[in-house]
Amino acid sequence: MFRSFLFAVLALSAAPALANDSTAELSTGGLILSRSDAVAMQSEDLFISPEKVTVDYVFHNNTDKDVDAIVAFPLPDISGDPEEMPAIPENQSDNFLGFELTIDGAPAKPQLEQKVFALGIDISAELKAQNVPFNPFSDAAKTALAKLPSAVAKDWENRGIIIEDPESDNSPGLTPAYAPFWQLRSTYWWRSTFPANKDVHVSHRYKPSVGGTSSVSFFYDGKFAEGSQYTTYKTRYCMDDAFENAIRQAAKADGYPKFYENRIAYILTTGGNWAAGTIGKFKLTVDKANPKALISFCGDNVKKVGPTTFEMTAKDFYPEHDIDILLLEPSDSNGGDAN
Repeated sequence: MFRSFLFAVLALSAAPALANDSTAELSTGGLILSRSDAVAMQSEDLFISPEKVTVDYVFHNNTDKDVDAIVAFPLPDISGDPEEMPAIPENQSDNFLGFELTIDGAPAKPQLEQKVFALGIDISAELKAQNVPFNPFSDAAKTALAKLPSAVAKDWENRGIIIEDPESDNSPGLTPAYAPFWQLRSTYWWRSTFPANKDVHVSHRYKPSVGGTSSVSFFYDGKFAEGSQYTTYKTRYCMDDAFENAIRQAAKADGYPKFYENRIAYILTTGGNWAAGTIGKFKLTVDKANPKALISFCGDNVKKVGPTTFEMTAKDFYPEHDIDILLLEPSDSNGGDAN
């Protein structure tokens, strides 16, 4: 049973890791505009799979004057906190989602704005002064930290900018090795002109952050776990009877289904911030990629249109909620296809 299935286009945040064998998905959305009173989102064609997210927009300027605006694509914040394990597609790059943009069919090069924070304080200038790269997961950042003057390293440690590297040998007498503890905030942006009474076609694509767990975290020993985690999953992913029965069927032999979890989170709610407050024509396609994988997510009038694809369409669509997709990938040949 699919329920109200909607998405979002802005607020970006990391979900907490569920367990030691888990990586957390990073919620990522679409575009925001500095001026939205004159420009309507005439259509949005959204495609989500574990390999890629593509979004094709048609924007229309409803006025008799050209509109110049800043358009932005915020990347999810990432933190060096070792207690979190976010899934980052390209963790050595500032463009860690592999974001690409076209405007009216031509490739565009947006500018990248990055800032670094520790305890809510902007420390970007301090990292630049010490030639420390901003990406907390890059090898280059750790290499640069190893070259910090000892007084600077101690000061940064005291201020919560860095911590002793939990993966290094920090025995007494050895020079401490440090790891980033700061938070990186990144936004791609560009200036765009929306001609009077005309359409502008904008497309972008990126690699999604796919969180995962090495087992089915809410089902074991032949039954669904009692308590908040199962309830949260059932609500968040709208797990229906067919989906749950497929899990039970896969677990008949020893009580443990041979699946591992993948999770994708997409934000769509700021799609309602454009003129008119709705998306004229909205189309969503979700591709689970593997025909044997089980999939569950919330949505209105979702139809299966291919061996791995599901589709939802709507007119004058108001995006109230975000989209969360749960994929159970078979870890052996026993995987089935219930949805």
